[in-house]
Amino acid sequence: MNNVSLGGIQNSYMPDSSSIDAGSDAGGASFGDVLKNAVNSVNQVNDNAAAQVTNLLQGGSSDVNGVMIAVEKADVSFQLMMQVRNKIVSAYQDIEKMQF
Repeated sequence: MNNVSLGGIQNSYMPDSSSIDAGSDAGGASFGDVLKNAVNSVNQVNDNAAAQVTNLLQGGSSDVNGVMIAVEKADVSFQLMMQVRNKIVSAYQDIEKMQF
């Protein structure tokens, strides 16, 4: 599942099932690293969209369609990241409520 393209967004931060391991001894990415890569990917898409909008506003480009697509990709990737964050917070709260 590595490098799956979803609307042009490289989903390289999602590990395939062979790299998920309980320990980090086998060379699998830690949860923190996976999350950090996901946030960096969303930030990169957002920066790309902002650069394209700036270029359009300064008259450097006449490709309005391409700029709108880049803005929508940034919006969708941000919404996806927010949903992932919400799921992580919800899981943390569920674990916090458990009694051991």
